[in-house]
Amino acid sequence: MKIMNLVNAINNALDIKLKEDKRVLVYGQDVGVEGGVFRVTEGLQLKHGKERVFDSPLAESGIVGTAVGMTMAGLRPVVEMQFSGFVYPAFNQIISHVARMHNRSRGRYPMSMVIRMPYGGGINALEHHSESFEAAFAHIPGLKVVIPSTPHDAKGLLISAIESPDPIIFMEPKRIYRAIKQEVNEDKYNVPIGKAAVLQQGTDVTVVAYGAMIREVQKAIVLAKQAGISVELIDLRTIYPMDKETILNSVRKTGRIITVTEGVRSFGVASEISQVVSEEAFLSLEAPPKRVTGFDTIVPLPKGEFHYLQDAHKIFYEIEQTVKF
Repeated sequence: MKIMNLVNAINNALDIKLKEDKRVLVYGQDVGVEGGVFRVTEGLQLKHGKERVFDSPLAESGIVGTAVGMTMAGLRPVVEMQFSGFVYPAFNQIISHVARMHNRSRGRYPMSMVIRMPYGGGINALEHHSESFEAAFAHIPGLKVVIPSTPHDAKGLLISAIESPDPIIFMEPKRIYRAIKQEVNEDKYNVPIGKAAVLQQGTDVTVVAYGAMIREVQKAIVLAKQAGISVELIDLRTIYPMDKETILNSVRKTGRIITVTEGVRSFGVASEISQVVSEEAFLSLEAPPKRVTGFDTIVPLPKGEFHYLQDAHKIFYEIEQTVKF
């Protein structure tokens, strides 16, 4: 076991797969020499060589497009978008080819590739650096969307993503890249894609979150405990495919649900969870499903960012109101 933060854990997962599988390649803007803007891939080029870990031109569509060709040729590329807000030039490749090639080729060409990207706010970044648009990817048939919240899960989920026959959008909450440390097994292990984790058992209300929002919910749970409220916390981990069974089992026990996300309110992950619960566990509900989300606006620039993001007090307020309903 070794103490790791999210950056260390992702780096370790990439290192393991580069050693284990010669088909794995890692590339993107500044990924090789510099180790990425957040130094997530630092040292990998020195260990595995310039043919396995390398820098790409500043062309997101080209990065993903070449990965499609490499995957069809039998390789397993792991490409990095420097920030999630820079991925949009690659949407043509992602929607038209990455998500469809397996179906288009009648199974001949599975898209065994991973698209990594730092996402979300909380670091006082510039425009196009702080959005949380995971729902946009989850809406595209053919893609799987994964978001870890801890170093342990980040490593295991990334290894599973690289080994998956399906294309994975792997979104890394940069707000917690170095904010969390825990013991992580240095050997290879997998965390299953599509399976949520119940981080805390509770009886009064279910709270579903993921990524950086898990830490904020955990702070809110401390406040809830002081108020005599028992919270069950679910870390979604995989946005799509969503682990509906774990969510529904929890709601049938607690009778209440709140979903906490960083993304915009309308047509988001929280809306989908609320609808699933309303359709499949309606008779168990003792209060309407609630959403604690960002606003339907562009993420503000640094001076206003804290108004947009969720914090423990906002989450606790909704917990208290839901339980009192």
